[in-house]
Amino acid sequence: MKKQEKYAWLLAIICIISLFLFLGESLFNTRGEPREAVVALSMLQDGNWVLPINNGVDMAYKPPLFHWCIALFSTVAGGVSEYTSRMPSAVALALMVLAGYGFYARRRGSELAFLMGLITLTNFEVHRAGTNCRVDMLLAALMVLALYQLYRWGEKGLRGIPWVGILCLSGAFLTKGLVGMALPCLVVAVFLWIRGMNFSRIFLSFLGIGLASCVLPLVWYVAAYRQGGDEFLQLVLEENVYRLLGKMSYESHENPAYYNLITVIAGYVPYTLLVLISLFVLKYRKWSGKPAEWWKRFRTYIREMDDVRLFSLLSIVLIFVFYCIPKSKRSVYLLPIYPFLAYFLAEYMLYLTRRHALAVKIFGGVIASLAGLLLIVFFSLRMGWIPDSIFSGSHAAQNIAFMHALENVPLGIVSWLLLILMAGSVVVFLSSLQKDKSGISLPYAVVTVIGTIFLSLDGIFQPAVLSLKSDKPVAERIASIVPEGKLYSYRTDITPGNRMHPFTINFYLGDRVIPFDVFEPQKGFLIVGNSEIEDFKKAYPAYQVEEVFDSGHRSCDDHKIIHFYRFWKHGE
Repeated sequence: MKKQEKYAWLLAIICIISLFLFLGESLFNTRGEPREAVVALSMLQDGNWVLPINNGVDMAYKPPLFHWCIALFSTVAGGVSEYTSRMPSAVALALMVLAGYGFYARRRGSELAFLMGLITLTNFEVHRAGTNCRVDMLLAALMVLALYQLYRWGEKGLRGIPWVGILCLSGAFLTKGLVGMALPCLVVAVFLWIRGMNFSRIFLSFLGIGLASCVLPLVWYVAAYRQGGDEFLQLVLEENVYRLLGKMSYESHENPAYYNLITVIAGYVPYTLLVLISLFVLKYRKWSGKPAEWWKRFRTYIREMDDVRLFSLLSIVLIFVFYCIPKSKRSVYLLPIYPFLAYFLAEYMLYLTRRHALAVKIFGGVIASLAGLLLIVFFSLRMGWIPDSIFSGSHAAQNIAFMHALENVPLGIVSWLLLILMAGSVVVFLSSLQKDKSGISLPYAVVTVIGTIFLSLDGIFQPAVLSLKSDKPVAERIASIVPEGKLYSYRTDITPGNRMHPFTINFYLGDRVIPFDVFEPQKGFLIVGNSEIEDFKKAYPAYQVEEVFDSGHRSCDDHKIIHFYRFWKHGE
């Protein structure tokens, strides 16, 4: 077996272990995941795979490819669960990592590509997105795969038809709209133009590719419009046009331009720490010359940059700048640039290992210390050495509950293996400092420690803490009282275009919760938060209410205490 193939198989095994072993361990504990999962649940329950309605009134905010994937995985598995809902993201990330390895291995060598793949897997933002039920990882993967395919097409002089690239662009379009198709085409078109290809040829070729990529999405859009009419059309304009122009009917993640820079720095933790440490060990040249000369040198640098590095750089810069334009900004929007950043980080890490190994050693030492500290704190909790009194303030009760959850988490064979693996990775790192004269294994030893920390978080620590936040136990209690039929929710924070339903509790109740204000039934059961029942009484004086129970649980959706009521109209 060739070296390149060995690295590919090893990376595939690492992807499986790091992404799929503990994918369903944590319950849904934010409103984002069940908001997407319930769409697939609605598809399977109602049989409407074109424009499913969930929460009683909602059309899905995004095109359906992600939800189709959940529904397909769930059909095979026998139902929609946390695991099947997160599978499309995990599969997408694995494919993105392996495709990235293949792309760079053929053009830059297998060792660099392998390290690039590991760094892609082990940064905070990508790992989080790849193990969550959100559309963004699937979108990012399809965009990145399209970029690789279109680059290969450019290498062939734009001859032939890049069918795989077109399918990836179509998939990206069907995941989150037009931007998924347009951005990869823009990046590669600009790259080819800089490299001297005729502009007219580039324009006509990519126009054809763009139009071909619209065929499959157009089929769905027509079918969805026939079902949803003008309401669907308004939703499309809201999400694809008004969001870009900053003219949405409701505020949606509005942030300043520098927000994107901050999120990338934070998202690439822990590797941003390596970059920071390296700044203190590098040798710097004095700035000389005028700005015009700097610009000339920069243009020369870009012109002389090899194709792969220029393509990677343009993928980062153009996508980053594009997402600085809309008022609506989220960290996950920038996921498509992370594999390309990983490539440059891999180059930089290998460079530091050869020329300034001290930076890598310090970085690895910090990471190993964090792993050791995590183990010490965890076993201290298990031994009961950390008193509840260390917490105070308004969140003390919640923090104490989290601490006790970790204290009482069951430790089976798998858990012990994870803890031993993390401790072992620290030992391997320390040994690499002593034995490895060349320094070749040093970056891999550091990344291994990072990977085992993520594994332990996914398999032991996070499920215990995050599941405690979930609304699932409350949903199960409601289901035991009202095992079937519709339930109603009442909220006072409704905004146009964004009703903010109780998504988590609705998912665990099987998409049975619908808004009271839309239907105003004669009688039934009502889910409200905090003291909103008083607002309900004022808004609907014709109804009587009787409290069934006060859960005492703060919802992970809106952080309000969940109350459950019986209601009926006077005279009923």
